Amino acid sequence: MTIKTKALFLDRDGTINVEKHYLYQIKDFEFMDGILELCQKAHQKGYLIIVITNQSGIARGYYTVKDYEILTAFMIDEFKKHGIPITDVFYCPDLDGPDRKPNPGMFLKAKEKY
Repeated sequence: MTIKTKALFLDRDGTINVEKHYLYQIKDFEFMDGILELCQKAHQKGYLIIVITNQSGIARGYYTVKDYEILTAFMIDEFKKHGIPITDVFYCPDLDGPDRKPNPGMFLKAKEKY
């Protein structure tokens, strides 16, 4: 018998937060309308919530991995304040490669892990 895990995969920029050019500062983070409600419903129905995001601003030198980690921790905490656990966040800091969307690398890693 195969156990199947339900998961909601979300991109960050333009799906979770309002798209802003190479977002990396907390002061610029703004949730998209309806995203918290969507995630609450998904969580209530037993879905894992997994974020998959390209972050080429790191490779381009616009911000650091630490900047990205600080913003990600803030985002996860904001979800938690609304009763929404983020199961995991996968990111690709590169300009190209198997993990960069639309390539499937991050999805395959999530599938293997969960």
